[in-house]
Amino acid sequence: MNTTATNQSPARGPIDHEVRDQIVSAATEHFRLYGYEKTTVSDLAKAIGFSKAYIYKFFESKQAIGELICANCLREIETDIRAAVDSADGAPEKLRRMFKAIVESSMRLFSEDRKLYDIAAAAATGHWEAARNYESRIQQILQDILRLGRETEDFERKTPLDETMNAIYLVMRPYLNPLLLQYSFDCIDEAPARLASLVLRSLSR
Repeated sequence: MNTTATNQSPARGPIDHEVRDQIVSAATEHFRLYGYEKTTVSDLAKAIGFSKAYIYKFFESKQAIGELICANCLREIETDIRAAVDSADGAPEKLRRMFKAIVESSMRLFSEDRKLYDIAAAAATGHWEAARNYESRIQQILQDILRLGRETEDFERKTPLDETMNAIYLVMRPYLNPLLLQYSFDCIDEAPARLASLVLRSLSR
């Protein structure tokens, strides 16, 4: 389904204001219980105990709150991926661990907390800025691994770097995008190792 990209809604009020943090925390719990799509700003106002107008002093829309919650969730996955990559020696092993971490961390978050998965799905469907930025950072991690592999002569260097990165990212994407992840549950245990091995064979010199 084609959707029009939306710009991230700016936060209002002081970014580090404790009330803003309180709104985000309460909204996260409310979304966990009732889901993102079915919740309105009025619902949040009643649940938190603030007026709707007061919430609008800090966020201009429900999506602005969802953007921040989504960004926090995606940061958790990214942190796991970076930790896995940084703990490995050599580009081939870094790539293997990247595949493994992507699948394991995404599955853990989205399967254990279905309501937060719904927010991530909304972000992917609406092309929210939080989702776009996350994809860009994951692509940068992948590109850094490929560049290292070329420098150490572990990977071939004939194919343009951006072409190689984009092709491998397409292989990873079903496990990064929540809309696609739900169709990959049946092969989740074996997929990381098999896909990483296939990609590494294609990168051999």
